Amino acid sequence: MTTDSTQSPEPNVSFSMEDFEKALDQHDYIFTKGQVVRGKAYEYDSEGAYVDIGGKSPGFVPKSEVALTEVANIAEILPEGEEIEFLIIREQDPEGRTVLSRRQLQVQQVWDELVEIKEAGKTVQIQVNGVNRGGVTGQVQGLRGFIPRSHLIERGELDVLIGQSFAATILEIDSEERKLVLSQREAAKADLVRQIEKGQLISGKVVNIKPYGAFIDLNGITGLLHIKQVSGGRVESLEKLFEPNQDIKVVILDIDEWKNRISLTTKILEEHPGELLEDFDAVMANAEERLEKAKVNAQLNPQKEEDEA
Repeated sequence: MTTDSTQSPEPNVSFSMEDFEKALDQHDYIFTKGQVVRGKAYEYDSEGAYVDIGGKSPGFVPKSEVALTEVANIAEILPEGEEIEFLIIREQDPEGRTVLSRRQLQVQQVWDELVEIKEAGKTVQIQVNGVNRGGVTGQVQGLRGFIPRSHLIERGELDVLIGQSFAATILEIDSEERKLVLSQREAAKADLVRQIEKGQLISGKVVNIKPYGAFIDLNGITGLLHIKQVSGGRVESLEKLFEPNQDIKVVILDIDEWKNRISLTTKILEEHPGELLEDFDAVMANAEERLEKAKVNAQLNPQKEEDEA
């Protein structure tokens, strides 16, 4: 009986440099424009920083793409060996480098933050760095913003605003169009609104008269004194009672901080219905005492106040 013996061939252990490069190509990372990658800076020169992003070839961050603002020392922004996120803005260049940007990734993050700030009704700081016929331009967290002349507090010589920094609210924002429109006036109004409170007596001036009520300027913000809140008596005509630029004392009836709307009243200052129509000056002369008396009466007669409201 003959037994056939089969021997396995010796494995081929030769592995050329060409085979090695092919293996690297098969397992190399594929980087595409718009992709977010993580990497560590390991070398710097006057043009930018080289970053290890895990591929066969390094990533490169040009100096202009390191941060939102101008950078003097790249290593301070991209410390050696620290893992940081980057956006790929160009696939491999002729030198085999994938071009990265930290700045453009931050730009999108700032746009997202500003959208949240607008939705929350909060303010941002803008530093003015330019002037044109329509208003001023400035930097908002590294982005370019614009304030129309009509939304500035100072509307005269705009050059004096260059270099100044102040609060502004966001009127319009569009990240795709890179559009950011702000208002200094609205921010100032919002700040003033936060400084007043319901039930407070405040001095103002009549700025506009409509059939339904008078608009009162309260040191930069405007409140509405509705015709029904002028007096406990019947008001036939507001134009016969008020005139533009007339001084008046009013009580804050309600505040809508979200819409920056303020409702006012003067009838609370009357000791009897129609008194303000009979002698406006007398009511204004001791408005503070009248308001205190009205508050005491309200505390003694809470049901009456509730019924009037």
